[in-house]
Amino acid sequence: MKYLCLAYEQEQTLTALTEDEWLELRRETLDYVAGLEQRGKLLLTNALQSATRAHTVKVRKGTPAVTDGPFAETKEQIGGFFLIDVASEAEALEIAAGWPSARLGTIEVRPVEEALRPEGRY
Repeated sequence: MKYLCLAYEQEQTLTALTEDEWLELRRETLDYVAGLEQRGKLLLTNALQSATRAHTVKVRKGTPAVTDGPFAETKEQIGGFFLIDVASEAEALEIAAGWPSARLGTIEVRPVEEALRPEGRY
């Protein structure tokens, strides 16, 4: 089963890391990614640029509205994602708990809906 894992981080926390701390976190993450790839569990992963570079689009009554950035009540923003293919929810949670930045932020683990079901979205 596929799970999309969203890594929520506080940009301020990451920018406050020393260069050595950042390089260690980066190395750990790249090693973890390589291990997941070797085990055939990782389908895709990417970091995202700062939320300050983001735009939000919505359409109401046929009119699109574009605003700068997401406006979230929380200080944590989505910093990246990884898509995994695992045998169980327990395995997905284990992989998320091992993701290095989980120590600094939050990993949301959500099952992927393989097709839009006719009986309803949720």
